[in-house]
Amino acid sequence: MAKKKQTQLKVTLVKGLRGVTHHHRDTVRGLGLRRTNHSVVVADVPEMRGMINKVNYLLRVEPA
Repeated sequence: MAKKKQTQLKVTLVKGLRGVTHHHRDTVRGLGLRRTNHSVVVADVPEMRGMINKVNYLLRVEPA
């Protein structure tokens, strides 16, 4: 049986982490983002969507 191809999202950190709660900072690190203007490609799964929604004010998200 063929596997369904997962869609992906390109996530970019557009604001710095200064003054952000440690929970949000940990979430950004969990997404794989390290510094401002750093981008990563993540799978479009509910777990990643939840992390993105939690810190959406720090990120720019676009389809990859």
